[in-house]
Amino acid sequence: MKTLLLFSFLLFTILGWSQGDLPNTSPLKIEAENESEKKDQTEKGTALRMPKIVEEAPKINFKDSLIARRPVQMKDQRGLKQAGYKLKIDPKVGPRTAKEGSRDHFGNQYLGEIKNNGKFVGIAARDHEFVDGDRVKIYLNERVIDQNMLLTGVFKGVNVDLKKGFNRIEFEALNEGSSSPNTAQIDVYDDTGQLIYSNKWLLSRGSKARLIITKE
Repeated sequence: MKTLLLFSFLLFTILGWSQGDLPNTSPLKIEAENESEKKDQTEKGTALRMPKIVEEAPKINFKDSLIARRPVQMKDQRGLKQAGYKLKIDPKVGPRTAKEGSRDHFGNQYLGEIKNNGKFVGIAARDHEFVDGDRVKIYLNERVIDQNMLLTGVFKGVNVDLKKGFNRIEFEALNEGSSSPNTAQIDVYDDTGQLIYSNKWLLSRGSKARLIITKE
């Protein structure tokens, strides 16, 4: 009997102790946010208000734009004038040939006379000053042997067969280039390649430089 009472006492003691250790719980109440209260609240803080950068894309009617396209005009309809319209050019401007008798005119020039008994001579010429497009025509005894020789910075030449007696070689200035007068250096070589003569000329357009080669 005593044993039963002791067991009952211990059982009630344990149950009472256990119930005191258990936490008290209450159900969690979740409610929807009141939209009217949200509207009444004022925004506070330092948040930046960013501008709206991307706008709505414009509406384009491609069909109408194709229909309204203007036809291509091949002729200019703006009434533009050509370059130089009503421009008066001064005849004194630009390269010109000095008149005969003036100090800027260079007439015929005699280059001298040399003797050579070879079968031929080689005649080479070049523009020894400013290379500006000087051109000459070359004659042998009034017969053209080079119609149009352009004088450059390097020597150009022709071989001239010699006959007994006088061989007259002439150089006619066809122009004066962009810088007057027509200028050149002339070298003459015998049939062995030896330099036997050298000279220079200054010619106005139409003037001639003459060289005489005598063969015995």
